[in-house]
Amino acid sequence: MASFILIFFVLYMVMLFVIAGITSRKSDNQSYFTGNRQSPWFVVAYGMIGSSLSGVTFMSVPGDVYTTQFTYFGVVIGYILGYLVIGKLLLPLYYRLQVTSIYEYLGMRVGKEAHATGSLLFFISRLFGSALRMYLVIFVLQIFVFDGLGIPIWATSIVMIAIILLYTFRSGLRTVVWTDLLQTTFLIGALVITLIVILRTMDSSFSQLWSEMSTAGKDGSDCRLVWNTDWRNNSYFLKQIIGGMFITIAMTGLDQDMMQKNLSCKSLKDAQRNMFSFTAILVVVNVLFLLLGALLLVFAQRNGIDIAHMPTDRIYPEIAFKYIGKLGAIVFIFGLISAGFSSADGTFTALTTSVCYDILKIQNRQYSEERQARIRRIVHIVIALLFLSVIIFVSSHHKDALIRIIFKVASYTYGPLLGLFLFGMYTKREIPASRRFMIPVVSVAIPALCYLLSSFSMQWFDGFQFGYELLIINGLLVFFCLLLLSKKTLDTDTIIQQ
Repeated sequence: MASFILIFFVLYMVMLFVIAGITSRKSDNQSYFTGNRQSPWFVVAYGMIGSSLSGVTFMSVPGDVYTTQFTYFGVVIGYILGYLVIGKLLLPLYYRLQVTSIYEYLGMRVGKEAHATGSLLFFISRLFGSALRMYLVIFVLQIFVFDGLGIPIWATSIVMIAIILLYTFRSGLRTVVWTDLLQTTFLIGALVITLIVILRTMDSSFSQLWSEMSTAGKDGSDCRLVWNTDWRNNSYFLKQIIGGMFITIAMTGLDQDMMQKNLSCKSLKDAQRNMFSFTAILVVVNVLFLLLGALLLVFAQRNGIDIAHMPTDRIYPEIAFKYIGKLGAIVFIFGLISAGFSSADGTFTALTTSVCYDILKIQNRQYSEERQARIRRIVHIVIALLFLSVIIFVSSHHKDALIRIIFKVASYTYGPLLGLFLFGMYTKREIPASRRFMIPVVSVAIPALCYLLSSFSMQWFDGFQFGYELLIINGLLVFFCLLLLSKKTLDTDTIIQQ
């Protein structure tokens, strides 16, 4: 089967490079950074599904149903609220200012220190977060496919990163918008086909399967539970909804990778259509992932598969490869590859854009188009090498604890971004130049404090566990620190808000 998968993988790569070849015609720097602001909104909306669902999500959301039931649906409701905020507040701001990097706003409103801090926080979180997500995809592929072919993981990693580098190299965002269309189709196709295969294999009515879900969770629990009412638990429904909302605002609305695709639409109206259409599709896809998770648990229960001692993100691949036939394994692999590539290719483009615009500031220099292109290509290659370095380092020191810590630290960087944007958009105050050196200090100190709060919350707060709401606390603490550093501005005309 490994050879069969390899053949399909090569065909899949050919499709990606055909798309790259077509979209690279008559491309320039603006094609790379903004897609020439000509992307069809419906293509962006559909393709963003793949970008938002990484390979980790592809594996973990179905598996997590075992321990957290359907409580993730509360987060999905939060997503809806968050995308409404982005569409109504953030997109109009970005389009009015005609920014290429969204962190340019921080420079205009707060100062160059905030601009540099915001872009650096994004760089760290995206580089490590996306590289780890790609590594986990490669790790699963290595176990189930490439080990059987005698290919070492370092070689797999180099090939995967080289493929992404090559098909995004010339046209960047203009290519990514269209390759995401293909990859989202494979991802959703894999999800739907797996559901059909599972249902056919079990050959039962849906009402019967729904009934069996009542004992399919951990320790015989009902995996259909949507609302957790224990306020101490990190799955408490209000924590899920509010946390999901702010995660969306911070990790999509304040993230160059996700917003760059929105800003490639022709107009604000198109970008808002894209955002709201994408939200509707994302809700349906997440519900299907939760349903798949519950069906996998019923399947495991019926077939005596011991999942109690299995990491939850291994439940889906384990059943796909060992119990539901070749079709199940093949569609899982291509769904996983699609999710991984769709997340990583946008990261390459977004990080390159952020470095070129926020750090090197090529837009403010009197560089020729060719010189800007040369700088952009060098940065793109360096980003790919850094990405690969993180993957190879983690693969040689593979420890679940290390991976969890890096993921956690990377996620904490969005708190300061939330605080910086809140300060810029909702106050008429400014930070004096003599105090702006404190902006990066605060942006490091507050996430460190939040990490301590999360680590010791059960001991300090009578068993209370922080969930997604820690992001809100993180952002608000940064916001209040910035208020303390600021003074009321006398010239309100200099304030760039909504």
